[in-house]
Amino acid sequence: MCVDDLDAAIAVYERLTGAEALRFQRGGVAVAAVGCFFLMSGPEAELSILRKVTATLAVTDVDEAVADLKAVGAEIIAGPLPTPIGRNLVARHPDGSVFEYVDRNPGQAA
Repeated sequence: MCVDDLDAAIAVYERLTGAEALRFQRGGVAVAAVGCFFLMSGPEAELSILRKVTATLAVTDVDEAVADLKAVGAEIIAGPLPTPIGRNLVARHPDGSVFEYVDRNPGQAA
């Protein structure tokens, strides 16, 4: 979710989930993973792309997802990129839908 005040949003979602936020930067966007929620705040130019994401999908391996996505004609918009909680990518499917794929494998994040 894109939020204006990341610190205020973190407080809300930490309370709701009982989980502590894990913060990191992705380009100019500040990100906080709180439980199963991703909170993002930053420049509108970067957030405008993220706002188009229909859903975030958990996958076993981002590299396998890339191969499958390319096989069906999807466009990889961003990534794969390492994060503190695994790798992710953003892809536009042939029908125009935009999805984020994450493998939540900290052992591969570097």
